[in-house]
Amino acid sequence: MSEGKIYRVSGPVVIALGLDNPSMYDVVKVGKLGLIGEIIKLDGDQAVIQVYEDTTGIRPGESVVNTHLQLSVDLGPGLLGSIYDGIQRPLDKIKEQSGDFIERGASAPSLDQTKAWHFVPTAKNGSEVSSGSVIGEVAETELVLHKIMVPAGLEGKIMGLSEGDYTINQKIGEVVKGELKTAITLSQRWNVRSHRPVREKIAPHKPLITGQRVIDSLFPVAKGGTAAVPGPFGSGKTVIQQQLAKWSDADVIVYVGCGERGNEMADILMSFPKLLDPKSGKPIMDRTILIANTSNMPVAAREASIYTGITIAEYYRDMGYSVALMSDSTSRWAEALREISGRLEEMPGEEGYPAYLGRRIAEFYERAGMSILLNGETGSITVIGAVSPPGGDVSEPVSQNTLRATRVFWALDSALANARHFPAINWLNSYSLYTDDLKDWYSKNVAEDWESLYKRCMSILQKEAEIKDVVQLVGYDALPEDDKITLYTAQSIREDFLQQSAFDEVDTYTTIKKQGLMLRTIISLDDAYRFALSHGTSAEELRKSPIKQRISRMKFVKEDEIEGFCSETAAEIAAIGKKRT
Repeated sequence: MSEGKIYRVSGPVVIALGLDNPSMYDVVKVGKLGLIGEIIKLDGDQAVIQVYEDTTGIRPGESVVNTHLQLSVDLGPGLLGSIYDGIQRPLDKIKEQSGDFIERGASAPSLDQTKAWHFVPTAKNGSEVSSGSVIGEVAETELVLHKIMVPAGLEGKIMGLSEGDYTINQKIGEVVKGELKTAITLSQRWNVRSHRPVREKIAPHKPLITGQRVIDSLFPVAKGGTAAVPGPFGSGKTVIQQQLAKWSDADVIVYVGCGERGNEMADILMSFPKLLDPKSGKPIMDRTILIANTSNMPVAAREASIYTGITIAEYYRDMGYSVALMSDSTSRWAEALREISGRLEEMPGEEGYPAYLGRRIAEFYERAGMSILLNGETGSITVIGAVSPPGGDVSEPVSQNTLRATRVFWALDSALANARHFPAINWLNSYSLYTDDLKDWYSKNVAEDWESLYKRCMSILQKEAEIKDVVQLVGYDALPEDDKITLYTAQSIREDFLQQSAFDEVDTYTTIKKQGLMLRTIISLDDAYRFALSHGTSAEELRKSPIKQRISRMKFVKEDEIEGFCSETAAEIAAIGKKRT
């Protein structure tokens, strides 16, 4: 290690002199407390350091120690179920050391160094292996089988593998190439700012099923896709992120609480351990990693938390899993970039953000995707980022740069949120560029005529908006009968299909099969209404039909009963037309 001296302190930015052979992104320990920092700029003999902890009390002249290591994360068994801060310090271990408040300079191993994991080899001794090759398995949790892979940059013959119990640092075998022998352990390290390599990125072709009807049916995100969730304060960004983390059908969930309020992360920490995975019935934490970097933690660590989360996600993707990463919120991350940029006295861009904001956001989202891995398997990372524009103004720089980098836009609406319509996703302003890519999957797995159902639903909602503008001018009574039917159907779509209760045990999650049945039933009712209207029935008489109350109960019907319920409803709908002929 080499030692220098602090020359200047400006908030989270420290300038050091005299470091021996510093390199960009080297991790350093600053001051007597050994605060963790990272070199972000080199200017002659000056090293500019971004410190990830509070620098209060740090003075010029104190020592700076260069570890000559890049900011990296430990990857291995024990990640799932863990709760880390932005630089992968385990918060439960830190609490044991310092109590409820993290002491500056506190540190603990990211992974348990003493726990023994049962390792089962899957590769034969003497076989040829290369980067990413799976050589064995560890049952990390009941939901996820942890695959032990050859670290990047290694190839040769695998030797010395044997089944047994090992800690993460014990040698389980070695890769031999000529005279060179490299020991393999259950864990590996990876620089958070570098992409983990893949063989090829491919176009996403399967949806990430979330159980939220407005998302799955109208604005789907593909596995390996990217989505932005911008919205003003109180519009439900965090609730949607939590719902997706709870119910999406990804194999592994990485939830990054980046600069959000502490009570929101506390809610996750209290609720997630009690939740059960809908597919297996096992605890949902068995497939979840939480990174908590709340607004009262040092601002610089927000930047690191995003990279820590995506690197862990890439590690599980490389095992062939589907990973979903929730970032809440990238606006707070961008604020950290703005503060650091200001301390560095860089030329500001729009609204004070650094000129490279768009590039940083794009670099983050491009680490998502569905990929053919180095070992030939397929894995994916889906990134869903919340954005918190002031007052919901999506014309601000973070929202605009995020929309350029993502392909799904879920526009949260404060008016819907105030009306207790959850999820408060505005169906007129939102969009998904994956709709065409996924239509074959929906036609095959949900309904052959899914595309026509989807288009019919969207056209009714758009027509409703036009009719409401007319109602403002001429009043409801002056509307044509046909337009009144459109309003009735649109109300049913909004209230009985798109609106969902996160607190109801049935309505909180809806399978894609049930969504298809519900949407078909509502569209069938619209057809029946229009048929009856053409045979002389008034719109007001149809509005009073008891079938509407039956359809409003549909979303609370359990999955194993929904087919029978929809069949009975279809019979009643068909009867509406017969009575009128």
